[in-house]
Amino acid sequence: MFDQETTLDADKALEYRLPTSVTPQRYELRLEPDLKDFTFKGDETVLVTVNQPISEVVLNALELEIDVATAEQKGRIVEATRIEMEPERERAHLHFREALAPGEWKLKIAFRGILNDKLHGFYRSQYTDAAGKAHMAATTQFEATDARRAFPCWDEPALKAVYKVTLVIDGNLTAVSNAGIEQERGLGNGKKEVVFKDTIKMSTYLLAFIVGEFEATAPVDAGTPLRVVHVPGKRDLTGWAQQIGAFSLKFFADYYGIPYPGDKLDLIAIPDFAAGAMENLGAITFRETALLADERTASRAELERVADVVAHENAHMWFGDLVTMKWWNGIWLNEAFATFMEMLAVDAWKPNWQRWDSFGVSRAAAMAIDALKSTRSIEYTVLSPEDCRSMFDVLTYEKGASVLRMLEQYLGGEEFRRGIALYLKKHQYANTETGDLWDALQEASQEPVRRLMDSWIFQQGFPIISVAALNSGRTLKLSQQRFFYLPPAQPEPQLWHVPIRLLVKTDRGEQSYRVLLTGAETTLDLPGKVEWVLVNQGGSGFFRVRYSAELLEALTADLSRLKPIERFGLVNDMWAATVAGLNPLREFLAMARSFREERDLNVWRALAGSFHYLDMVATEQQRPALARAVREVIGPAAARLGWSAGPGEDELTGQLRALLIGTLGTLGDDPAVQARARDLYAEWSRDVERADRDLMPQLITILAHTGDRARYEEFKQNFKAARKPQDEQRYLFSLASFRDPQLLRQTMEMTLNGEVRTQNAPFLMHSLLANPVCRYESWDFVRENWDSMVQKYPDSALPRMCEAVSGLLDRQQQVNGFFEQHKPRLGQKIVDQHLERLAVAVAFREREGRSLTSALSS
Repeated sequence: MFDQETTLDADKALEYRLPTSVTPQRYELRLEPDLKDFTFKGDETVLVTVNQPISEVVLNALELEIDVATAEQKGRIVEATRIEMEPERERAHLHFREALAPGEWKLKIAFRGILNDKLHGFYRSQYTDAAGKAHMAATTQFEATDARRAFPCWDEPALKAVYKVTLVIDGNLTAVSNAGIEQERGLGNGKKEVVFKDTIKMSTYLLAFIVGEFEATAPVDAGTPLRVVHVPGKRDLTGWAQQIGAFSLKFFADYYGIPYPGDKLDLIAIPDFAAGAMENLGAITFRETALLADERTASRAELERVADVVAHENAHMWFGDLVTMKWWNGIWLNEAFATFMEMLAVDAWKPNWQRWDSFGVSRAAAMAIDALKSTRSIEYTVLSPEDCRSMFDVLTYEKGASVLRMLEQYLGGEEFRRGIALYLKKHQYANTETGDLWDALQEASQEPVRRLMDSWIFQQGFPIISVAALNSGRTLKLSQQRFFYLPPAQPEPQLWHVPIRLLVKTDRGEQSYRVLLTGAETTLDLPGKVEWVLVNQGGSGFFRVRYSAELLEALTADLSRLKPIERFGLVNDMWAATVAGLNPLREFLAMARSFREERDLNVWRALAGSFHYLDMVATEQQRPALARAVREVIGPAAARLGWSAGPGEDELTGQLRALLIGTLGTLGDDPAVQARARDLYAEWSRDVERADRDLMPQLITILAHTGDRARYEEFKQNFKAARKPQDEQRYLFSLASFRDPQLLRQTMEMTLNGEVRTQNAPFLMHSLLANPVCRYESWDFVRENWDSMVQKYPDSALPRMCEAVSGLLDRQQQVNGFFEQHKPRLGQKIVDQHLERLAVAVAFREREGRSLTSALSS
């Protein structure tokens, strides 16, 4: 019923897929980058199998010049008499003077290209050392379809091959690639040749080569030698990543029951990097903020991010690299599974972090998108390179990981692990489709996994489960329907196979139940009269819950009997129902006030998030009432925790303190908090070692929120002088949090004048668009400079920058009109979602706006 392959348009698919007449087996690739002229030249010998007589070889190439191409078989050489480049389809056509007979051939190709500044393909990166001297590096980012920008190749994931890379570089530089170094020798002209060992059989998008003045830590034993590679001067920031890198690699080898497939693993910090990281086998590349951190001063959230990203990429070494999807419609499984596994590994490494509880926040972010009419299914038809490059979003990662977690909890952890191990062993070094995983899990668990999961993977959205008591409280009725923020006039009927875990208290005691809801509704008979019921016990289900009024009142009468993740789900579901117009705002705010004794970080994140949403829709006249409500709800909890840690306090409490104080000092506009923040910042700036690692970033935000020009110039200088990636990020993004319009205009200019890296500039503009003081002026700046932004920013970053347009409630018509005329090259679906979220916010304000002040003051 949900078989996606049956929906493919065969003609359109063939338009973007290479002919099957030639299959690559092995690449011998030699490249010589020029870091002064930003060019490179290369030659390759590709061992291929010709499957039928042909005189034309078609392969992928983009932004390359091919000078010569020949084919050789047993000493016989056939020249390409015409080389035709087809940039529209990102291809090269090699026309040979005579037909190539079926069998093995060696294609030899000489080519040239540019080291671009768009952070894809083979590109250049620049950094400045402590003395202010600029240095250049060259690095790669090939996923999804950008290997073709570095060398002519069969750039499709199913066309796996072995790679032997040779780099010719300046003698003072370092080169890193997927495999270890086989040989390094001087060439006598200031150059050296670095020859790397063969890689495993893998897809083109996983190949990597990095050249620059890099240093590496001493290797540690992670089952294979593991190093952290970095620019000079940052060795003291590598320890944290090396710890989680070694732990997670060993954890995964044990979990999968398969040794790490490479001969070494380098974790490489790149100064300019569009994504968070890239899972190149043996040579994983990262943004510096996702790999390098000072364990003494980085906040727990910043350290958690490094741990998450490193574990995520290490998980890919098996799931994605060793076993790879056949085509890009299956990329969700790579990324969703790596997201699931990062949680599993980090939770095992730092159980006190309670990562599965905080994953609820990520699940909620996915549900916020999936409740839109403009959402998409997790797996969908992928045809063009643009389709491939647009799949890296919250639905691929967070929704995909959420439904895997739901499945794991339903099957049982050990059954799930056995199925994963079976899948990997059966398909190692090969390519798969989604159904292959379901078949392995079904074999291991003897449960109908394929039928269950197809309903989640191949259709959009998710259900809201309504629960009510019947038969004088002795029966529960569970029903499902799709949850929308703005439902269509006539929604299509949809059903999911929903694994539901319930905890029911009757007059006979408590009991857990497991129900698989496959129809529109079902009933559950109880042994006695229900007193209260919790649906989605453990919080792992990817659905919302709506209780009848009496069941909700009974459940919330004593919140302490719920686990933190269950309380988080209760708050998040109530808020979603409020935004959708199913519940009035007054009811949610009344419930929020009942959480003033709450001590869980993630529950407070949900509550604070709802107040930030209200700030987005509030008028200037309504903001004082909002600030009072924030102080009323959050103030007592912050006062309980105070400004410093008590004896034996855990890390999550420190993070909660920072969240509460930061919210009070900004959204709550609390003058006492703001004054104390200024005093503490001055004290800790003189002695950084004494600073509270979690509170310090919040102090910077509060001081920016209340800051003047002198403070702006101070923070701008701190940004420019920062040697630690986290400090650089804190001070950079604080420049979008000031409230002086003149200062904010300076920050707007920074997004285009070269003061900010192009990897960060779009996200700085996102923060400006979200600032109530300058959101509309920032929007005008974006409209006026759109063409420059398209030219400068990474293609993948533009749609994410535009997320903040969902707060431009007074310009809805203008925003819609602009994006009707200015469609991004990548991520149109993401932009459509932003526009719908704007419509949701407008509808919410129309419904609740007039009475917002009185609702907040109740």
